[in-house]
Formats: sequence, structure tokens, C-alpha cells
Amino acid sequence: MLDRQHDEHHAGLHDGHHARHHDGHYDVRGSGPLLLVIPGGAGHPMGLDGAVARLSERFTVVTYDPLGLSRGPLDGPVGDQRVEAWSDRAHRLLDSLLPDGESARVFGSSSGGIVALDLLARYPERLRRVVAHEPPSIGVLPDSARQHAMITEVYEIHRTEGVAAATARLSAGLEDRSWEPGPRPASTAADGGENTRSGHNMPDSRETQNTPMDIFLGHVLRPFTSHALDLDALKGLSSRLTLGAGSDSRGQLPFRTASLLAELSGSDFVEFPGGHLGVLQHPVAFADRLAEAL
Repeated sequence: MLDRQHDEHHAGLHDGHHARHHDGHYDVRGSGPLLLVIPGGAGHPMGLDGAVARLSERFTVVTYDPLGLSRGPLDGPVGDQRVEAWSDRAHRLLDSLLPDGESARVFGSSSGGIVALDLLARYPERLRRVVAHEPPSIGVLPDSARQHAMITEVYEIHRTEGVAAATARLSAGLEDRSWEPGPRPASTAADGGENTRSGHNMPDSRETQNTPMDIFLGHVLRPFTSHALDLDALKGLSSRLTLGAGSDSRGQLPFRTASLLAELSGSDFVEFPGGHLGVLQHPVAFADRLAEAL
């Protein structure tokens, strides 16, 4: 598969091209300089069509789906994900698409922003410019212990009470809002969560299990937010890096994290339209701001 995709590149990547790459998937739209897009969450590119369509007027946009979630449900259980594994796959993908000596622009949002930062730190020779939008690298914050405790709480709520309850807790944490837990499911409260741990009496329905949000909460959020960035490497590459955050996120955890990362790395900082999901909320305006930053 890798050789075949590499050969197709030399014949010219074309709009609408899509393929699996290792255990992930990617789509190609547009023409021009190569722009790799790494989505947030569990890597599913849902909701990005508007921004990608706009960006494809200026770039060859390669949208990377590290787990292939856009191609359908995954077979079998999903293990905890690692930032380095996702960035290694992204690097191999770029190697398969770029001629020798050429480099790409990269945009990553949220968890994808953490991957973009790791990709720049470890494989700078393939990257021309990186924009990381609200990467939740909370380890750099002065109150990182409190924020890690919040993430652990989200993980435990997801494990015992399901996606909806964990999402509510995470939203409150990201927005620095107070949060009061709702009543626990009867089966969970009665046994202290033991049945949930063994896989019985899960509060979530089958429809929510192994969905992108379920995978994100159970296998991406905690390991990604715990990932230690190589700040020394990023300082040496600051001329190629822009950190971004949404104007609606001011005063919230994602904005604080992105602005501090820009300060610590000596990189540019840019405000984008909307909030943490600004690329979905304002796709055209967001894409135009991103194109300027790239």
C-alpha cells in the first residue's frame, strides 16, 4: 500500500484522492503546496469539510485520520493512543507524498495540535510551517497538577458513567466553570463501579461505544494531555511555529495553554474566529485566518 501511494504521488496527487496508510486513512483535496491537517479528538475529520474546501483553493490539503475512523467502525478493542505513534505515522505519510527535499505545512487542532508540535520537534526537516490550535498540553501550566486531576476525573467518569457525563465534566473543565456531578447510574452506585470495570452494565448504549468521542475520552485525552513536549526543540524552531487560540476561548483553559506555549517557545500567537471548535463553527473565516498564518 505504501509503495502504491508513493507511486501515485509522482503521477500527481489529485483532488478527491483517498487511501488507507498503515492503520490510518487520508484524503486529498485541491492543488498547491501540501498542507497536512491533523484533526482533534480521536482524529476523525468530521465537520472539517467547510474549512478543507476553502483551504483547497490554495493548498493540496491532506486530511489525516490516524485511526481510520472515517472509514467505519474499528474492528476489536482500542488501546491507549500515543502522541509519538501518531506523529510517526504522519511523518511516514509525508515521506510517501513529498519528493525528496520538499517540506509541508501542518495544521493540528486540539489533540491534533499536540501531534503537530511533536512532529515539528522530532521531524523538522519535513515541515515548513506548523500551526497548532489550542493544543491541550496542560503540563506547561502553573496549575498543571489541578488540570491533570480534572482530566483523570473525566477519565473515571467516562469509565463508570459514560460519554455524556464525561463530556459534560470535560466541557466545564475546559471553560473553567464550576461543575456539580449528576446522580450516578443505579447499577454503578450500587457496586462502586465494579461491574463497569469488568465490562458489565455500561451506562452507554452500544451506539456510543467505540464512537470517536468514546475513543477520545477513553484512550486519547489522558495520554495526550500527559505528553511532555520537547520545549527546547520547539524554541529552536520557533520561526516555523504559530500557536493559536479562538477569540471565544479567552480566559479558558485551551487559550491559557496555547498562549503560554507561544511565550515559552518564542513562537507567534494568533487568535482565530470562534472557540475550541472554531474550525467547525466558522469554517471559511477560520480557514482564511489559517492560510494567513501558514
